Amino acid sequence: MTLPTVKYARWQYNKIEQGLIFRRVLVLEGARQSGKTTLAKELSGADAIYYTLDDITLLKSALDDPHGFVSHGKGAMIIDEIQRAPILLQAIKKDVDENQEPGRFFLTGSADIGLLPGVTESLAGRIMKIRLRPLALGEIDGHLPHFLTHAFQGQFSFFKHQLQTGAVLNKDDYIQEALKGGYPEARRLGEKMSRRWHKDYLDALMDRDLKDIANIKRHDSMRKLIEVLAAWSSKLMDVSAIGSQLALARPTLDSYINALETLYLVERVPAWSKTDFNRVGKQDKFFMSDTGLMASILRWRLEDIRLDGERHGKLLETLVFTQLAAQIDAQEEDYHLYHYRDRDKREIDFIVENENGDLLGIEVKAGSSISHDHFKHLKWFKEHSAKDQAFTGIVLYTGEHIVPFGEQMWAVPMRVLWL
Repeated sequence: MTLPTVKYARWQYNKIEQGLIFRRVLVLEGARQSGKTTLAKELSGADAIYYTLDDITLLKSALDDPHGFVSHGKGAMIIDEIQRAPILLQAIKKDVDENQEPGRFFLTGSADIGLLPGVTESLAGRIMKIRLRPLALGEIDGHLPHFLTHAFQGQFSFFKHQLQTGAVLNKDDYIQEALKGGYPEARRLGEKMSRRWHKDYLDALMDRDLKDIANIKRHDSMRKLIEVLAAWSSKLMDVSAIGSQLALARPTLDSYINALETLYLVERVPAWSKTDFNRVGKQDKFFMSDTGLMASILRWRLEDIRLDGERHGKLLETLVFTQLAAQIDAQEEDYHLYHYRDRDKREIDFIVENENGDLLGIEVKAGSSISHDHFKHLKWFKEHSAKDQAFTGIVLYTGEHIVPFGEQMWAVPMRVLWL
């Protein structure tokens, strides 16, 4: 049986289109199976030359004769999985310095080429890099990424109108969405086959991609590390505590974590430290980049976690992270994502700063009802750390109503993130 292919309108489409018009080299990076190749072929036109370095013959040609491999006439050349032959970057630089028309190379990579060992060529001034994540829920539903714009402007009436459309969601519905994740192919499958898809996905990364970017000698330890990191999602990064569960030396552990970050499987949110409060924490917060993959690694099912507050809270906070990160990547304006924690145990799950210095504080609660107590850290931050900046506090929850809790403090249903 062949499952129908679903085409999604990706939020990064216009950014990529503009990049091909104005820049000589465009790099579309992101985890494997997030849709990079589909977009590259769609946007480059029928006349584009397409090479994938997953083809062994093409890869050997690229490694043996980089300059000959990238040489071509007018039009675009797509090189898929550029991280498999980073030696091509030097040859691409020479080509685009001699042929300066825009849209000459469209590269895709399942690893951050800037973090690959031995890469010294940045293509500075010639390149535009765009991150493509697994599908955001707004892309799946066909909605534009409006959340940040309206939240910063305090336009909660827009959200109230949007909530009148679509089905009402409860906590179990949100958990189910998180369990599916954002990889297009995995979402098309049933629960059991989706878990198998995620397992096969990790196996392929272990057998191929990790070999391209790191010298992984302890595959059993890497697999255990991936499981530990999946359980660590939404927690403060503490490499010593992570390492205590593994028999790995600290340099090896650091290199393994860096490899997983390079492959876009895990990522960090830095601490907000723009304050004169001397007890603020500096540790990054750690997240898996896809909730479906996270849940499959941990073998979580709805019936296993729906009554376990710690586990479904971790899953839903990771879901909110993936949606916020996708929203930020899709914007033309500059946004930065942080978290806040101080030594007095005041925490804010996410802080978003726009290019004007305005701040949005976001707390994530798995419950369906909210009280004033849920806003105490947001209100403290507004009065002490954001006193010279515009600040809006939001508690995202699994209820259905937008409710004010003081000046610029709002309880907001989680699904507003993708309406």
